[in-house]
Amino acid sequence: MTQEVTPQAAPSTRATDADSATLANLLQETRSFAPSDEFSGQANAQASLYDDADGDRLGFWADQARKHVTWNKDFTEVLDWSNAPVARWFADGTLNAAYNAVDRHVKNGLGDRVAFHFEGEPGDSRSITYAELQLEVCRAANALAALRITTGDRVIIYAPMLIESVIAMLACARIGAPHSVVFGGFSAEALRSRIEDAGAKLVITADGGYRRGAPAALKPAVDEALSALDAAGTNPVERTLVIRRTGQDVAWVDGRDIWWHDALAPADVRHEPVWVEAEHPLFILYTSGTTGKPKGILHTTGGYLVQTAHTHHNVFDLKADTDVYWCTADIGWVTGHSYVVYGPMLGGATQVIYEGTPDSPHRGRWWEIVEKYGVSILYTAPTAIRTFMKWGDDIPSQFDLSSLRLLGSVGEPINPEAWMWYRKVIGANLTPIVDTWWQTETGAIMISPLPGVTATKPGSAQVPMPGTSIDVIDEEARSVPNGSGGYLVIKEPWPSMLRGIWGDLERFKQTYWSRFPGMYFAGDGAKRDDDGDIWLLGRVDDVMNVSGHRLSTTEIESSLVAHDSVAEAAVVGATDETTGQAVVAFVILRQEFADQAAQGDKARQIEESLRSHVSKQIGPIAKPRQILLVPELPKTRSGKIMRRLLRDVAEHRNVGDSTTLADSSVMDLIASRVK
Repeated sequence: MTQEVTPQAAPSTRATDADSATLANLLQETRSFAPSDEFSGQANAQASLYDDADGDRLGFWADQARKHVTWNKDFTEVLDWSNAPVARWFADGTLNAAYNAVDRHVKNGLGDRVAFHFEGEPGDSRSITYAELQLEVCRAANALAALRITTGDRVIIYAPMLIESVIAMLACARIGAPHSVVFGGFSAEALRSRIEDAGAKLVITADGGYRRGAPAALKPAVDEALSALDAAGTNPVERTLVIRRTGQDVAWVDGRDIWWHDALAPADVRHEPVWVEAEHPLFILYTSGTTGKPKGILHTTGGYLVQTAHTHHNVFDLKADTDVYWCTADIGWVTGHSYVVYGPMLGGATQVIYEGTPDSPHRGRWWEIVEKYGVSILYTAPTAIRTFMKWGDDIPSQFDLSSLRLLGSVGEPINPEAWMWYRKVIGANLTPIVDTWWQTETGAIMISPLPGVTATKPGSAQVPMPGTSIDVIDEEARSVPNGSGGYLVIKEPWPSMLRGIWGDLERFKQTYWSRFPGMYFAGDGAKRDDDGDIWLLGRVDDVMNVSGHRLSTTEIESSLVAHDSVAEAAVVGATDETTGQAVVAFVILRQEFADQAAQGDKARQIEESLRSHVSKQIGPIAKPRQILLVPELPKTRSGKIMRRLLRDVAEHRNVGDSTTLADSSVMDLIASRVK
């Protein structure tokens, strides 16, 4: 059983400003939870990890490199930082990512272990063992070689969450061809810019995938992107491999387009992996957005594999012979790279991958999958958790979730209320929650509790991982004392760090290393509480200046969600002639309150109640000028709220590009509520 320790008040989640209004506790009783008996003394992570890393940081990473990764040629130098901010980790060692993820497990007698349980949205399912996966990856690697893809060539992957998509990534890694996965929700224009920037010779896609009960086409976007590149005379693509998933009709270009199954059918199932140097590029992952030149985050092989494997082993306490692990992220995002493909597979995990949405064909689909496969570790986003809160406790209660022993959170700060609901309703008040902070650029988890070691706090990512040097600083780059907030920075290089922006070293330096010379800063604010634990505040850009007071959108959103009537909230700053900016809140009500709001003047009463609630908790300066009750919020398919679109609505502008939204019709619904 999880043991409770002394209740502690939640720290203020606010931007740093001495003039900012005093923030009342967001929760009346925020508690911290000591490690449960199940984890104490039996967890993968031990407190000695911190001591080892503090005593000899480079020696610590050398030990982790040899513990979690198989090297074809051992390294002799751990870190070369002489050309900062470009790091070289384990540079003279050689290895192969696909060999580490697949072959070595088969070689060690684990070939019969299931690597993936695939669950398609229509209900089709398939399981594949490590031995079967090895044959398919080798076959795919040979097929790529037959298409003249060689070490160093770039390959774009634009496909649904399928086993074939993972095979494609691993086949690229096997031959040393850096892959660039583009999320299937991105537009043809976004795909075009990424193909062009990467100089990709091959695109791997699918006819389509299933989403919300219907096939959604993918290949037409590829055709449109390549046609645009042809028209501009800048098309680097020679071939397109197409996975057959939905069976829908697709346009076909003879000589360019090839069915995946036709390419793999004649290929040999034996393939010798290409042993690459540790600093050989493994993948390029473009940050989201469709305007301006895309920003290709470059990750190399050795250091990335070391840190993803190390963090997965310790943060998720993976017991590979018994656990079933499910990270709900799409491989189009870095979470899918690090904690679906590389980190878990290096640990020999058995995983679940799911193609569709949480509400298709019903709102209990995720919990049905947890029950079906006996999922023991679940890693998902706060947005999903808040959505499940909105749908009600009765849905997960219909399923057996007793197999779950650890829960994780990723993608944005999780508000304490959602943390507590996650633990209580999904984790039966027993499971530890690891609230993790990291970025596309960091490659791996940087801040997180360690099960068995850390007493967890609702809403706090808490402590830097062993071997990382993370601080919260003020404008003058001075460490802030406990109880204060500032800018989150990384002061020392780490193995899985980005090696640059593809093709633009100067942009890399200016974007991440210029604000605080010698320190990495990617734009997040944070606070240390009285215990020194870290609370993430979100992007420093998400700070409003209201009558000279700097207020964080995160603190106001957390205050709103703490109200009994609110399921989810998003806050933006809108231009105001009097105050400079004003607080505008978009609020989704819990179902029973939404039903009430549909009756007469009840909506206005709820809005006034919420405004008063924020004023009481944070101060009159934070009271929203306007609260808009909406049925949904504009989210990308990865679950992130697109606040810039809400800002357009709040300032009565035409809504900007919404092509990356999971459901673009949401903006029409929101706009109709404003008029």
